[in-house]
Amino acid sequence: MKTRRILHTMLRVGDIQQSVDFYTRVLGLQVLRQFDQPTENYSLTFLGFANEQHSCVLELTYNYGVKKYEHGNGYGHLAIGVRDCWKACAEISAQGGEITLNPTRLNGLDEVIAFIRDPDGYQIELVERPEDWFINPSTK
Repeated sequence: MKTRRILHTMLRVGDIQQSVDFYTRVLGLQVLRQFDQPTENYSLTFLGFANEQHSCVLELTYNYGVKKYEHGNGYGHLAIGVRDCWKACAEISAQGGEITLNPTRLNGLDEVIAFIRDPDGYQIELVERPEDWFINPSTK
């Protein structure tokens, strides 16, 4: 039987320090590892809420000298589960994060969502999840 899982999602960023600061300070991710390849003119930073062994992570790619990217019309958003959308938005806003959609209860669903924007303009959806959603999969 084949076992598969999503390992990471990659975003190209124009200012690696600004992006790492946003994802760590504003959203609470941790830098898991970094890889610099000066001969190839790029660097990678992997961030996550848990070890890569137990969770999908975010890869930020900085290509030397490129300050901005076109997102195109194919990109939608990243989604991050939170326990309380209103509290998360208040904390993010207090840290200077940009809220693009205030917490909204979805009609017909027991779900609250909000949207924020990262320094490169990528949309991030916050999705309110119940407490048991956050149990570490390695302990199940």
